[in-house]
Amino acid sequence: MAVAFLLYVFAEIAAIWAVGSAVGVLGTLGLLLAGAFLGSWLARREGGKAMRAFTSAARSGRPAEKELTDGMLVGLGGVLILVPGFVSDVLGLLLILPPSRAVARRLWLKRMEKRAVRFANRRRGPVMVVDSEVVDSEQPRRDQPTVIEGRIVEN
Repeated sequence: MAVAFLLYVFAEIAAIWAVGSAVGVLGTLGLLLAGAFLGSWLARREGGKAMRAFTSAARSGRPAEKELTDGMLVGLGGVLILVPGFVSDVLGLLLILPPSRAVARRLWLKRMEKRAVRFANRRRGPVMVVDSEVVDSEQPRRDQPTVIEGRIVEN
């Protein structure tokens, strides 16, 4: 993780150096400020859309993982845009714009599904299947106690 952070810092410095060499110090500062303002406006707009979509999904009673993930990615993109630097601005813009956000959402949800299954299997242990039958509720069976047959599996 430390190596990735160092590579990121190096990439930011190299990008700022390259832009500064091309347009000068004032031009670089202007581009950084313009990127922050434009990015924060775009993040606010897309975040509002994501919030309205989430509210609509919650009111209709359908699962809202797409809308919730979109809101999270827009928020992360907004934070990245506010961090000074061109590399973080580009990454933040990619998370805010809907076409590239859809790709990031699919990757994120796929990763979370794998982690959830791995976590559930680690906490729960081996899966236990209970064999049962459906009993009609109109015919109560008072002569027999309710018994669930099975076996206990221990680790």
